[in-house]
This record gives sequence, structure tokens and C-alpha cells, in this order.
Amino acid sequence: MTAVYSVFKKELKGYIQSPLAYAVIAVIMALAGYFFSVALFTSRIAEMTSLFMNLAVILIFAAPVLTMRLVAGEEQDGTMEFLLTYPVTIPQVVLGKYLASLALFLAIIILTLIFPGILLFISSPDIGVILTSYLGFLLLAATYLAIGIMCSSFTSSQIIASVSGFGILLLLWIVGWLSGNISGPLGQFTKALSISEHYGDFLRGVIDTTHIVYFLSIIIVSLLISMLGVAKRAWS
Repeated sequence: MTAVYSVFKKELKGYIQSPLAYAVIAVIMALAGYFFSVALFTSRIAEMTSLFMNLAVILIFAAPVLTMRLVAGEEQDGTMEFLLTYPVTIPQVVLGKYLASLALFLAIIILTLIFPGILLFISSPDIGVILTSYLGFLLLAATYLAIGIMCSSFTSSQIIASVSGFGILLLLWIVGWLSGNISGPLGQFTKALSISEHYGDFLRGVIDTTHIVYFLSIIIVSLLISMLGVAKRAWS
């Protein structure tokens, strides 16, 4: 765990020193504030469902940008070989980088607590739904980040890593829209594959182990593929 922490600390320091990270956080919070205000003053309903749904779409763009440098950046800087000469294994490298990106998103989640705080001050929102929504949002962000690192591990170009991550996330999101127009087993398969379908129940206050297993499965598979990608680059 010491090796994982060393990688984690290195990557977290990189985020703290990166203007891009602050810019992305600022954009996320600005858009979140806008969507929250629109929902509050337009519908006059004390709920955060629309905010969490909009945040999920915003993260499709933000997550690949924040993870594109985690492995591809090492390749561009020529520091991957140097990193792997340390007494650290490839799984430890990937896990440390992933946890650093997750820590950054936890900071974003903490910042968004201002919105339920406002609702509690002006009305009586359903606390249970807000809590399950945050659980779903955390699982969603963790999944996005794992996919982003996976894409970053197979290329030395940060742009390619970002674009490919965006493409995969967008596909997993819109496949839910397609499922409504497809019948039979294929329709059921596309619905089961859709991130929006699994995420939506959390926003309705429903905690289903099927949805939790879905997100955790994608996270684990993505991180395992990331390890294979890093190993391939290390041995080539």
C-alpha cells in the first residue's frame, strides 16, 4: 500500500499544480450552479434530480480530460520507464493513479454539497433521494474515471486518450435511448448496457444491487484492461 500511496501522492500533486484541473472544476461548478438555479426558479420544486442528470452529461466531457494525462502523459514526458524502475508494480501504478483522480472528484462532490444545503435552507427536500443520488453520482464518476484511465493506457497521445474516452462514455450513455426503439433480447441487452438506465434509479431514490454490480464491474474490468495496457507499453 505504500507504493500505491506514493503514486497517489505524485498524481494528486500533479492535479493540484495543474491549471487544467482548476479550470475543469470551475466549469463543472459554474454549469452545476446554472442548472440548479434554472431548475429551482423554473419548476420551484425542491429536488436535485435534474442537476444530477446534467452533471452526468457534463462528466462525459470532463472525466476524459482529467484522466488523459495519467498514463499517456507519462509516455509523452518520457517518465513511464523511470516510474516503472521504482519498486512498484503495474497494478500499484494504475491503482494509485485511479485513486488520485477519484480523490479529485470527491473534492468536486464536496463542493456540490452547497446545493442540497440551499434546498435545506429554503424548503424540505427528500433527504433519502438526495443521498441515493449522491451514491449513484459517485459510482458514475468512478466508472467514468476508470474508463478514462483505460483509454489513456493504450496511447501516448493525450488528445487520442481524451477523444476515445469521450466516445466510449457517450456510447454507453446514448445506448439507453436506442433501447427504447429495439425489441426482443437485443433491446434488453442495450438497456442493460446503458449507464443512464442504471444511474436513473439512484436519482429516484432506489438502491438496487444490480446497478451497483454494474458500475463496479465496469470499474474493475476497466482497471484490469488498464494494467494490461501499461504492461504492454512497459514491455514493448
